[in-house]
Amino acid sequence: MSLLNTRVSGFGKQRIGLLGGSFNPAHEGHLYISIEALKRLKLDAVWWLVSPQNPLKSSKGMASLNVRLLSAHKVALHPRIRVTAIEEQLGTRYTIDTLVRIKQKFSTTRFVWIMGSDNLLQIPSWYHWNQIFSTVSIAVFARESYDFKALAGMAAHRYRNSRLPIERAAGLATSELPAWTFLPLRWHSASSTSIRLSKDWLGT
Repeated sequence: MSLLNTRVSGFGKQRIGLLGGSFNPAHEGHLYISIEALKRLKLDAVWWLVSPQNPLKSSKGMASLNVRLLSAHKVALHPRIRVTAIEEQLGTRYTIDTLVRIKQKFSTTRFVWIMGSDNLLQIPSWYHWNQIFSTVSIAVFARESYDFKALAGMAAHRYRNSRLPIERAAGLATSELPAWTFLPLRWHSASSTSIRLSKDWLGT
């Protein structure tokens, strides 16, 4: 069943993490970071937002949405992880537009945007990126070779006074916005790029 057809009261005041991406394909690294988010941020669930097409990525080498959703369902074997194509259903293209619409639909739910440090480094190139910080709290997970640059980058510097220390990460979902935290964790070796290079991904 589509999330858009789910009764709002079914989520109430839950705390839900949102992990967006192409999932081209989904892999164990996505599952790993989602489980860590559930534990460290005290979330009730994590939703995987499989994007129809990331506006910052080329469509070359991109599998169809249905193929990527199938790969996500195969990997997301956890009762509190839900795979969605909500951006396609909403007709949104940019992260901020998706977040605004989701919050309108689930007005009593507290959301946390989950991303790696590579995206913290790149987020100033996203559409209306500052509005993202004022719309949801953000959990940034360590990603090897990106952490130093990301934490010294524009977004981290601009919102340095809104960063929660690790020991307060469990309260991120209910913190006053803007609020974000950086969570170091053991690096997971899986990557969509290496999987695509290792086999005929589009043919699977």
